[in-house]
Amino acid sequence: MIDIKKMDSLIMLSITKVFFNSIYLLIYFKYNKLFNCVMSINKFSITSEYHNINLVNKKIKAFCLEEHVPINVIDAVEICLTEALNNVIKHSYEGKSGNKIDLIVGISNTKIDIDIMETGLPRTNFDKPKLEFDPNDINSAPEGGMGLYIIDSLMNSISYTSRNGLNVTSFSKNLHD
Repeated sequence: MIDIKKMDSLIMLSITKVFFNSIYLLIYFKYNKLFNCVMSINKFSITSEYHNINLVNKKIKAFCLEEHVPINVIDAVEICLTEALNNVIKHSYEGKSGNKIDLIVGISNTKIDIDIMETGLPRTNFDKPKLEFDPNDINSAPEGGMGLYIIDSLMNSISYTSRNGLNVTSFSKNLHD
């Protein structure tokens, strides 16, 4: 027998997530357009399979090249996207395939902004990693935290929020440092 209350709750949750995603895009676009700094914005969606990381990286790289983003910035973005998406699939979705991941890429005159939105398990620790190990001794390297350390090192800013079942990892990189 179908539990109508549970089904109604799931439908409302889905509608709420779509609504908040749409509002988020609208606010982001309007705010940047108001200050006349957005050159372009694009949304990409994948499901939580590791092979999709390479596919979305190729699409985002093509988008960045069309917008004349410097190659060194594109390379940094590609590394960080790979790390962040691996973390989403491995930790938020616990390696389970078929879950939606949305990416919003905004390119302005001065920087590139990337937002990764997903509905998996929220992160419990987003502190800046402290890596203390001997680089000459591979066995002393830490088990985790390297991805976040790499993202923090390559990007100009990074943040994470989790509200009402929607997790958003955001990072940005200046186009000209």
